[in-house]
Amino acid sequence: MIERRPFGSLGTARHDWLDSKRHFSFAQYNDPRRMHWGVLRAWNDDTIAPGSGFLPQPQTDMEIITYVREGAITHKDSLGNLGRTAAGDVQVVSAGTGIRHSEYNLEPGVARIFQIWILPSQQGALPSWGTKPFPKDERACRFVTLASGANDDEDALPIRADARVLGTVVKAGETVSYRFADTGRYGYLVLAKGRADINGVPLEAQDGVAIHGEPEIAVTASEDAELVLVDAAGLA
Repeated sequence: MIERRPFGSLGTARHDWLDSKRHFSFAQYNDPRRMHWGVLRAWNDDTIAPGSGFLPQPQTDMEIITYVREGAITHKDSLGNLGRTAAGDVQVVSAGTGIRHSEYNLEPGVARIFQIWILPSQQGALPSWGTKPFPKDERACRFVTLASGANDDEDALPIRADARVLGTVVKAGETVSYRFADTGRYGYLVLAKGRADINGVPLEAQDGVAIHGEPEIAVTASEDAELVLVDAAGLA
C-alpha cells in the first residue's frame, strides 16, 4: 500500500510566528484517520519566523527528531544543554522521564523544519539531547540513517524507538531504492523539495506518502529532490 498525502490535505496551524502543516493529528488538529503510522506519532512541517520560536515546554517519553531544512534553530533545555542546529543537520530530544526545552529561530531569515515524534520502545529512561551534521553530498543518491534505535547504526543519532529516520538527495533522472526489513514495517516519506515518483506514485514538494506492505521502494526524481523517510515498527 502506498497512499499519497498531498501537502494541501494536511492539517494547518497558523500563528503570528509559526506556519505549521501537520501530517498527523496534533494539538488542535484532529483527524481520526491520521492518528499515527506505526510508532510514528507526528510529523509537523514548520516555518518559524525570525526572532521567535517554541517557548520552554515539558515533554515525557517521546523521541523528537528535528530535521532542519532551511535556516537554523537554537535549542535550550532543563538539562543545561544549549546548541544550534543548521540546515541539513539533525537534532534529537529523548524526553524520557521529563525535560523542558525550547526551540528558537535566532537567525535573520525564516527557519523551516520537520519535527518528527516517535513513540519510544522503553519508558522512564533518563532524558537526553544531541545534534549532528549530515552533509548532503554524503547522502547523494543513497539513503543515510540520521537517527536510529538500532545498535548497528553507529553513525546515526541514537533514539529509543524501533525506528529509523533516513535522508537522501537525488538529482533529476536518478533513482534510489530502500528495502524494508519486512513487509510489516510502516514507512512514511516526505519530499522536502523537488518532485519524484515513489513506486510510480507521483509526489510534489512537501507531499507525504504512507507505505505499508511494500518490501522495497524506488524513488525516481523528476526534479532535484530532497527526501526524509521514517521506517517504523507497528504499535505493540
